[in-house]
Amino acid sequence: MVGDEEFPSRSFLLYWRANAVSAVGTYITMLALQTLVVLTLHGSAAQVGWLNSTRWLPYLVVGVVVGALVDRHPRRPVMITTDVVQAGLLAIIPLLWWIHLLSFPALLVIVMAYGTAAVINGAAAMSFLPRLVQRRHLQRAHARVDGADAVAQSAGPALGGLLVSALGAPLAVLADAATYVISAITLSRIDVREPPPKTDTTARKLVLEIRAGVRWIYRGSGLTTLAIATHGWFLGNAVIGVVAAPYALATLNLTPFQFGLVGALGGIGAALGAAVTTRVGLLLGTGRTIIACHLITTASVLVMFAAGGASTTWTPVAVLGTGVGLYGLAMGMSNSHEMSFRQLLTPDELQARTNTTLRSLNRAVMVIAAPPAGLLADNWGIRPTLLVAAAVFAAVACGLALTPFRSVRAPA
Repeated sequence: MVGDEEFPSRSFLLYWRANAVSAVGTYITMLALQTLVVLTLHGSAAQVGWLNSTRWLPYLVVGVVVGALVDRHPRRPVMITTDVVQAGLLAIIPLLWWIHLLSFPALLVIVMAYGTAAVINGAAAMSFLPRLVQRRHLQRAHARVDGADAVAQSAGPALGGLLVSALGAPLAVLADAATYVISAITLSRIDVREPPPKTDTTARKLVLEIRAGVRWIYRGSGLTTLAIATHGWFLGNAVIGVVAAPYALATLNLTPFQFGLVGALGGIGAALGAAVTTRVGLLLGTGRTIIACHLITTASVLVMFAAGGASTTWTPVAVLGTGVGLYGLAMGMSNSHEMSFRQLLTPDELQARTNTTLRSLNRAVMVIAAPPAGLLADNWGIRPTLLVAAAVFAAVACGLALTPFRSVRAPA
């Protein structure tokens, strides 16, 4: 458990490095899989929607159960095991491609299994962090993790674009598999004492613990307003996730390398947001900082929309990259405040359930919204669909601004 050592401790730095290296690979895979569907398998926006939906479906199916189970076990061994499993699953994609058996249905099956391992890993990782740092350092710890993720968001797509251009999308996925192995090795070096596993698990107790986690979020915990707003944000994000690749690669005719550069600008924006988020939070408070970030997100989507009116070769890259950069800036500024606020209000024995229940419901929004968003983009057009996403983000910002949440400051 947490000791009295100053921040950042050796254990936190190892945790941070493990997350950073696997995040680079994750962003490579996100770009590679979407490129694989659009260019290698000649898929449509609707198929990208099904891919994204499948990626998040395990959160809907097993998420709340996973949270309750992880709360009953030491979290570091769970993280190490699931890192190894994710590496193995991703390695199957280039193998199937090499023997000419890679198809869209096969890809969906692998992505489903990969997503299931990611759900378990995420439940353990998020609830493990409060065991590594003291309460007063929690927001700073999340900001550092977000900063590393932002750098990964910059390097991953750019590197992914180069790898896809040089090797093809299937082989680019191997880079992510390797990063999960490195992450597992790094996590194994963390020296931390965790409570022993609970061995009295029964179906009835599990159901009761799941219900306790849901009740904690939506009844009296102080998290309800933010939780509902975050569900709305994920609705808009689901739309962006579906249309981004077809918009860049098909509508704007960007190359995979240019698409990677656009993604890298998003990472730069996120890095900047993570760098200034602590000072912004001290100035504005938690509530107003999060609301401001949602307004920036709304503006970013409108800038992305404007890229469709550009005519020269690199102008769409610059305009779309600016929009994606602003999108990343908002994410980099908001996430550490949302996560630290949630974890500061939640007792240790409910951490995994709270984090995973909310993540499950947020991803459930994406599972449900992604296929219709793809169909909407195919039948109505991608640019009008972007305006729908902007309207959703604006509604989230206004909704929060009209509640007492606007005056919230994270407890010390």
